[in-house]
Amino acid sequence: MMPSARFADLDGASVLITGGGSGIGAALTEGFMRQGAKVAFIDIADKPSTALADRLERELGRRPLYLKTDLRDVEALRAAAAKAAKAHGDVKALVNNAALDDRHEVKDVTVEFWDNNLAINLRPHFFTAQAVAPGMKRAGGGSIINFSSTSYLINHPDLPAYTAAKAGILGLTKGLAGKLGADGIRVNAVAPGWVITERQRELWVTEEALAAHVAKQCIKEPMQPDDIVGTVLFLASDASRMLTAQMLIVDGGVL
Repeated sequence: MMPSARFADLDGASVLITGGGSGIGAALTEGFMRQGAKVAFIDIADKPSTALADRLERELGRRPLYLKTDLRDVEALRAAAAKAAKAHGDVKALVNNAALDDRHEVKDVTVEFWDNNLAINLRPHFFTAQAVAPGMKRAGGGSIINFSSTSYLINHPDLPAYTAAKAGILGLTKGLAGKLGADGIRVNAVAPGWVITERQRELWVTEEALAAHVAKQCIKEPMQPDDIVGTVLFLASDASRMLTAQMLIVDGGVL
C-alpha cells in the first residue's frame, strides 16, 4: 500500500465501509486499518473478504469486522450497520463504496434490471447514511463519503443505469449535507476515474483501451485502488472539517 498522511483522529475511530472486501473497497479497508481505525466492512463475496480480513490480521494484529450482507436487502443493511456500531462504537466515518458496473445496452434494459441496478448503486447510499446518522449525531458529528464516478460526466454509452445512479449520488450528497450539517455531519462524494482493479482487468481492460484512456490523463499512468485512499482518509478526518456538500474528482486529470 502507498504511504499516506497520518490523521490522528482516525486512530480508534469506528469506520463502516460498504463493498470493502475487494477492489477500491479493500484498499480503503486496509488504509483505515493502517490509520488505527476500527473498521467494519460490508460485502457479499466471502472468499476475497475473508482473505482480506485474514491478511490484515496477520500483518497488523487486528482484524476488520466482515459483515456479509446483500445491500439490496435494506433491513439486512440496517442490521449490519447496527452490528458495526455495537462492535466498535457509533460510526464516525461511513464510506458508501459498493457498486456494480455491469455493462448494458439501452435496448436490453428491463424494468427488473433497472431496479436491481439502482438497488445496488444508489439506494444503499441513502439507507446506510440513515442508519448511522443518529449515532453520528450522538457523537457530535461524523463524515459520510459517497462514491460516485466520472462515468456520468463522459460519453459512456453502455452504462445508462449505472451512470444515472452515479449522477444521483451527487444530488443525494448535497441533500444530505444540507440536512445533516447542523448535527456536525459532513457529507461529500468522491468520483474516481478508471481505476484498474482486478475486476476491471478480468472483464474490461484491453491494452488498447487502457492506453487510450491514460493518454487523456494529465498524469500518464493507470490509476490503482491505492490512489483513491488518501482522498477518502482526508474526507473522513477532521482535517476536512469545513468541507461538505462537495464532490472530489480523482481521475488523474482527464482532459
